[in-house]
Amino acid sequence: MPNIHDYLAWRGDVPFSASPFNEVDALVLSEMVYSDFSGIIREGETRVPITQARQRFWKLHTKEELLAVASFTKQAPFLLDAVADSARFGKTEIGWFLDEFDTKADLQLAALTFFLEDGTAFVAFRGTDTTVAGWKEDFNLSYQPETEGQRRAAAYLDTHFSGSDIPLRVGGHSKGGNLAMFAAVKACESVRQRILAVYNNDGPGFLDGFMQSDAYQEMLPRITCIVPEGSIIGTLLSNKAYRLVVKSTAFGIMQHDGFSWQVLGPRFVEAEKRSENSVLVEQTMRQWLSGKTDEDRRLFVNLLFSLFEATGKETFTEILQEKGKSLSSMYKMLETMPKEQRVAVWGMLNGLVITGSEKLYQNTKRGLRQLLENIAAREREKKQEEPTS
Repeated sequence: MPNIHDYLAWRGDVPFSASPFNEVDALVLSEMVYSDFSGIIREGETRVPITQARQRFWKLHTKEELLAVASFTKQAPFLLDAVADSARFGKTEIGWFLDEFDTKADLQLAALTFFLEDGTAFVAFRGTDTTVAGWKEDFNLSYQPETEGQRRAAAYLDTHFSGSDIPLRVGGHSKGGNLAMFAAVKACESVRQRILAVYNNDGPGFLDGFMQSDAYQEMLPRITCIVPEGSIIGTLLSNKAYRLVVKSTAFGIMQHDGFSWQVLGPRFVEAEKRSENSVLVEQTMRQWLSGKTDEDRRLFVNLLFSLFEATGKETFTEILQEKGKSLSSMYKMLETMPKEQRVAVWGMLNGLVITGSEKLYQNTKRGLRQLLENIAAREREKKQEEPTS
């Protein structure tokens, strides 16, 4: 089925003057920020034409190197040629590339601005990579009102757009979608007023307090959350924004890969509803989180990631590559934990499993009851249709 690669092949010759910016364009640009643009925009340069950026990128990287990356985002750099060669994006300029990583601050943040031919700008925030710090920052969303990455995302918009009059859109995939929403809501008023749209592509939501602000309510009509029918990441925490459910060619959590989302013309192919598994995960997580205090969640996240950090590796890719050594290091760390901490970790993990099992049992029981009721109803209809003697 067609995806964003096909979209660029089939509609790359359609300029914005003929077909305005759409949600598929937003995903294309949100995926592109997964590429490493370090060294592409040189000192003293504010903007670089996308065609020139493409030339510089392929001088620094090889296709073999990029294909060897163990990540579902490894397709992102291969959008660059199609984007640069298209009439739709060929005159785009890029600027203000930001890439920050700090294990002590649980920070993993990257952003890039695309200046489009229609006179608008699109700010794309990168989602979570394979780093342990990046995933810990995601988990921190479960108890922190604000993360360091969120604060810096909002500062990015204020720094680059508070003194300009450029209309802009903001978006991202995965955690990048969460950062886009947060930055749009928390940006200064002069920037907020010029935001045309916000795109959260299967990114997690927020704690309830964030959604109670006037700025969130004001931005809400301009936010679109796009999730695949089997969404897991995009259903975590709370979000009141409009949710567009789309079809994917992948299964389970692999539907999180934006390259699997089906496209038809300038739109995604809509699904009737989310899958039962997606709904089950959302219900399970909400019930489990509702029974935990912020301190419970903080303790769980810190203890869980202390096991990963004990391996001495910065990425999950490295952890998996040396799985034997990694598991040994994690086991040793678990053994040295005070008893109350070990009990806390296993207790909360067990509670999560039990909550999910209860939800699955209830859903199964409800489904069986509905099936039996349908069978009984059909039997009654048959009897009514039988001729009387």
